[in-house]
Amino acid sequence: MKTVLITGANRSIGLETAKQLSEKGLFVYLGTRDLAKGEEVVKELNAKGFQNIQAIQIDVTDAESVLAAKNIIEKEKGKLDILINNAGILGDIPQNPSTTSIEDIQRVFDTNFFGAITVTQTFIELLKKSDSPRISNITSGLGSLTLHSDPTWKYFAIKGISYVSSKTALNAFTVTLAHELKDLAFKVNSIDPGYTATDFNHHSGPGSVESAASFIIKHTLVDKNGPTGKFFSNDIEDESEESPW
Repeated sequence: MKTVLITGANRSIGLETAKQLSEKGLFVYLGTRDLAKGEEVVKELNAKGFQNIQAIQIDVTDAESVLAAKNIIEKEKGKLDILINNAGILGDIPQNPSTTSIEDIQRVFDTNFFGAITVTQTFIELLKKSDSPRISNITSGLGSLTLHSDPTWKYFAIKGISYVSSKTALNAFTVTLAHELKDLAFKVNSIDPGYTATDFNHHSGPGSVESAASFIIKHTLVDKNGPTGKFFSNDIEDESEESPW
């Protein structure tokens, strides 16, 4: 049974991803900052028939919390097969580049960028013990500088400095990490679940959490011949589903 850790998984897309992976027979560590809330979610899932899901406390902005989670998984499973860096925050709105505070930008980067790096670096040795390690960095189409430079792009007007730049930076982490691990069995990709109706955006997105989670899983559970160092987006309508950087 493969083991997966999903950060920020006690609600919305992360939670739905946990449910779908559980149904596929994977053991899921449901990462949550508040362990009591995470355990309550798991209890509700168990009552609905979901198995192989365990809440684990992890705050991606707290290195000690991340290390503690790593030690638990190492003791219980000995390795980690899949890491889904899903935890993310939007930051204060509006996010005009000329007026948004450095403190807000830093706060968003602490979770969306530095948090993902902290988790990845902490768990990398456990991932190396897997026969088919996978790292999926959950990003956004808003992280694409190419699309942001195209006036015809449907989200061209959305230019929030904190969130947009944090996801662009996360994409850069994907590219560099995939290159570093290219000679190993790793597959490292950025995955944009698309503009999804969640608490994150006051349910303004047109996509469903079910579609978003299915898309993440599709591009995470790739075989040994699958791509690495790519940027996939549920909002890209051609067959490749690949977004420009």
